[in-house]
Amino acid sequence: MNVNIQTVHFEADNKLVDYVNKKLSRLDTFHDRIVKVEVYLKLDNVVHTIKDKIAEIKVHVPRQDYFVKCSSKSFEESFDKAMGSLINLIKRKKDKQAA
Repeated sequence: MNVNIQTVHFEADNKLVDYVNKKLSRLDTFHDRIVKVEVYLKLDNVVHTIKDKIAEIKVHVPRQDYFVKCSSKSFEESFDKAMGSLINLIKRKKDKQAA
């Protein structure tokens, strides 16, 4: 699984990058054919005041892509919400394919 983490309008510290990588390593338990994961961490700027932190996760699987986006007051919380949504999405798609 190839992981690409990109930050927009800021520079992520090692602690945040390690946190994201650790959480992403769990994805293999839900889908075994994940090729690539792209994570975008963004600051939501509203007229020069930073409002929210946005986490977007894009997962590439053969013949299918998954995308989730969440925002909150911290990157960790945004990423956790996005991971939860992504895991639910993957489980639903796999259940639908199995049926």
